[in-house]
Amino acid sequence: MAKSASTQRLKPRKTPLQQRSAQTVETVLEAAARILETRGLEGYTTNAVAERAGVSIGSLYQYFPNRDALTVALIERETAQLVADVEAASLLENSRDCVQAMVRASVAHQMRRPVLARIIDMEERRLPVDERNQRIADTIHAALVSALTEKTQVPELDDVDRVARDLLAIVRGMVDQAGERDERDAAALEVRVMRAVDGYVAQSRKPDGSNTL
Repeated sequence: MAKSASTQRLKPRKTPLQQRSAQTVETVLEAAARILETRGLEGYTTNAVAERAGVSIGSLYQYFPNRDALTVALIERETAQLVADVEAASLLENSRDCVQAMVRASVAHQMRRPVLARIIDMEERRLPVDERNQRIADTIHAALVSALTEKTQVPELDDVDRVARDLLAIVRGMVDQAGERDERDAAALEVRVMRAVDGYVAQSRKPDGSNTL
């Protein structure tokens, strides 16, 4: 019951239906992102966001009942780009190319706006967004399974589902840790992550299977 109430308070008050309303919401979300990047959580208040967005606090509250609801909407916005990039990667024909494009999408998600990404990572751990996080993880897992089974030059693996879950954990862990260390070299990080991915896949092959993706 408490969890349901907590989740309910994180939902937007209303969904913008007109272009003008949608633009107002986007302006508020971008203002929230800028406040987090420049002032951190200490300066992140609804009044500060409204002022930065150039809207009244009443207009902000029309859509977001509190700061956490605003944060969740910002998390959704930032994650939507990651999901779109993963879906685009899924269109590639070669198995390894597909997986590498997904790794690149994960790295880009972390490094596109690194300060914002780090704060969002912290807020995701604090807020009750487990269902949302699981939904995103399931989407990426399904894309990985497809990359490992339905593309050209797929590796011969003992347990594709397990490998896909482990690869997701490997990529997420390495990318998140790079964010914690404030790394900014996306190309170098991608190389390291793919080295780990290739190594794990090589060790997960069937006895007579392919050594790499």
